[in-house]
Amino acid sequence: MKISKFLLSLFILSTIFVSCDDDDEPQLPKGDYENGLIISGEGTFSGISGSTYYVSNDYATTESLIYKKVNNEDLGIFVQSIAFDDSRAFIVVDNANTIAVVDRYTFEKVGAITTGLKKPRYMTIVGDKGYVTNWAEGEYGADVDDDYIAVVDLNTLEVTNTISVSIGVERIIATNGKLFVSHKGGNGTNNIVTVINIATEATTEITVNDLPDDLLIDNSGNLVVLCEGKAAWTGNETPASIVKINTSTNAISSELEFEAGVHPSALASSSSNLYYNIGNKVYEVSQSATNLPTSEFLDSSVTTFYGMAVNNGELFVLDAKDYASESDIKVFDMATKSNTQTVKGPINASKIYFN
Repeated sequence: MKISKFLLSLFILSTIFVSCDDDDEPQLPKGDYENGLIISGEGTFSGISGSTYYVSNDYATTESLIYKKVNNEDLGIFVQSIAFDDSRAFIVVDNANTIAVVDRYTFEKVGAITTGLKKPRYMTIVGDKGYVTNWAEGEYGADVDDDYIAVVDLNTLEVTNTISVSIGVERIIATNGKLFVSHKGGNGTNNIVTVINIATEATTEITVNDLPDDLLIDNSGNLVVLCEGKAAWTGNETPASIVKINTSTNAISSELEFEAGVHPSALASSSSNLYYNIGNKVYEVSQSATNLPTSEFLDSSVTTFYGMAVNNGELFVLDAKDYASESDIKVFDMATKSNTQTVKGPINASKIYFN
């Protein structure tokens, strides 16, 4: 009996040691572009293709035109946005009516979605389906009210269905069994958020202030919408606001309205705060605030504020500069508000993704 217990103990210990050894094995790198920033740039009306850059997490390495280098081809005009699943990146190129599909860590092309898209803008992924906003003809075509959501089978990379929605679709986000779509207006204006039941694809509309664009989910599960409002130069100025929508009831639960003449263009969040810009200045407001701040969080001092993101205690501001040369990506330590890094990004850099 004693010998049996001794042998059993040895067996258990050996199993533990083997398990520990397996857990301690270093993970092999997934590709050259993991553990860093992926920055997308739109390209230009003059014919310069949209592109993607990589910046390592320690900012020591910047690599330009990574899609072109890996695949020996351009993405086209304009690179609007990127969506991700566990292993792939879906690069939305609106004028090319294409979504390039790449391995998110190596950027090797693994496929493309080339049919069923017409001026695609943004994409979100739910399970094995992708949902893509499309302007279609927009205000330049004969049919100005033909916007739609393309439903993509991510196994076959084919558009299997479309959901008709009102004009000017932009951002799309999934939560609580629903899709929420902002309608900035395309080449005009709009003032709604469309709600799509994912299971039934039934749609409803929520009226908000003019030019709703950026969407995010706050720490209470509310949808937060940045409505830019019409600027004074339109001759019909309307107020901007930050709207919160209860994603269970689709009801507006709160609204922070800006003063006349104030029109933010970007929204980001940390775990407890929201960040928006007025010109080159960034403002911080608690997610539970009932009033907007009266002073800025920091002044980014960029030439052309073109995008913003927040991650791990750092704030990233994209400076498109002259719209024709490489952008600057300015990184700020949010505790000290100091500009700790400035790295190069693609022409007309508009989005940052953390890979």
